[in-house]
Amino acid sequence: MAIELRQISKRYPNGAVGALDVDLTTEPGEFVALFGPSGSGKTSLLQMAGLLLHPDSGEVWIDGDRVDDLSESGTAAIRRSKLGFVFQSASLLNLLSAAENVDVSLRLLGVGGRKAKVNAALEAVAMVDRAHHRPDELSGGEQQRVSIARALVHEPGYLLADEPTGELDTATGASILGLLQSVARAGTTVLMASHDPAAINYVDRALFVTDGTLHAPTRDELTLWLTEGAAINTTGS
Repeated sequence: MAIELRQISKRYPNGAVGALDVDLTTEPGEFVALFGPSGSGKTSLLQMAGLLLHPDSGEVWIDGDRVDDLSESGTAAIRRSKLGFVFQSASLLNLLSAAENVDVSLRLLGVGGRKAKVNAALEAVAMVDRAHHRPDELSGGEQQRVSIARALVHEPGYLLADEPTGELDTATGASILGLLQSVARAGTTVLMASHDPAAINYVDRALFVTDGTLHAPTRDELTLWLTEGAAINTTGS
């Protein structure tokens, strides 16, 4: 089963292009990274895949079903049942412990057996021993691990991550990338938007988004990204 984007496009009132006639199909348990300079459209592409942003044209398919034409309640049901989200900021609730933050989404879903599920999710991100600590008692990397546990606790088939290492130092970012790689190897498909060149060492497939288009990078582009870690001009590739 897969997320499929079929010629999706998005334009904004100021003329900016979010993604233009983009095709993308994921494989089960694949870790895919979308790279590109700021404003290239990688976040828009990720948000359309996650049904957080509606494309102006094209189709979004998940597990063989078209989902971009569903009602708001229908898309919300797909997000709750099949998708997990991780963002640049962990956005945890400060008055709740790590375990309680993870439990929030299960409470909203009315899921039973929540304690065991929360413990399993925290164990998957190596945070069981910090379960009763509040966010202000956790490091930035630990907070991001809790946010990943929160995204995985309802066992989604797909995890969508938008710049998950953007606010972390290099070493902590590497640990988060390693964790996402482990999540994919365990069977959850991971689609990530990133500008972190280190991510190339962890993903199964790297794609570049520039000026609203999507393409596999050339060897020269990969080399430039790895050595300079800069926004890459891929015009003409």
